[in-house]
Amino acid sequence: MRVFVTGASGFIGSAVVRNLLDAGHQVLGLARSDASASALAAIGATPHRGDLQDLPSLRSGAELSDGVIHTAFIHDFAKFKENCEIDRAVIETLGAVVAGTERPLVVTSGTGLLANAGLITEADRTTPGAGHPRVASEEAAAAAVAKGARVSVVRLPPSVHGVGDHGFVPLLISLARDKGIAAFVGDGSNRWPAVHRLDAANLFRLALEEGATDARYHGSAEGGVPFREIAEVIGRRLGLPVVSLSPEEAAGHFGWFAHFAAMDNPSSSDWTRQTLGWQPTGPGLIADLDQPAYFGS
Repeated sequence: MRVFVTGASGFIGSAVVRNLLDAGHQVLGLARSDASASALAAIGATPHRGDLQDLPSLRSGAELSDGVIHTAFIHDFAKFKENCEIDRAVIETLGAVVAGTERPLVVTSGTGLLANAGLITEADRTTPGAGHPRVASEEAAAAAVAKGARVSVVRLPPSVHGVGDHGFVPLLISLARDKGIAAFVGDGSNRWPAVHRLDAANLFRLALEEGATDARYHGSAEGGVPFREIAEVIGRRLGLPVVSLSPEEAAGHFGWFAHFAAMDNPSSSDWTRQTLGWQPTGPGLIADLDQPAYFGS
């Protein structure tokens, strides 16, 4: 299968590309720069120049392929709502290309959309217009399905970890260095699901090959790591005190990240494992975090 991958040179997307190539697929990878194009060509993928705001480039990439995996997202939280709407337009564009065909489209969402609602499963759906801007991606996926597209969704947990991680956990490490404490909210029992990037990559391929139309798959290798345990590793590694903050104190300490620091998001992946045969094998978040690579030494 020739697969068009957005975000092909990113932390998750690059692992998806390698997984696809190892499984015998051909990859057409979206590349925003010469450097990205060269990196993709070096591992055997075919670069396709464009970006998420160049919809014609996305359309042509999808038209040239037998299936699409969309992992790219503009991670600028100062323009988060705007970037979520850009993602909606991307999914609408890709969905229009594959509509009426058997070509699969796999898009990315997050388990955090259903946070603070108890244990969430793949059967749980987001509420239209719920107020969380990232819901736009799942709304666009559902709209594409209604127009005859074979679309499935992979929901990733708050932490997709591994060497090269530049997501939420490195942000917490940087914040601890700046503030002089490794903090958590309340008793720190709120839970983050997590997955190693190589296991996440394998899930995207399985969803492409075996996924059902309109299905939601959970990339939760671990269903819920207590946030305090994350803070404790950071504190020990940096030689900093580990401190409990009240919700009011957390708002000042974490800033825009306070919502995520307090998020309780236990997530099951039982159905995903049963239906796709997904078997995560990578290290857990705490074991992976407790390594020099995360702390620049």
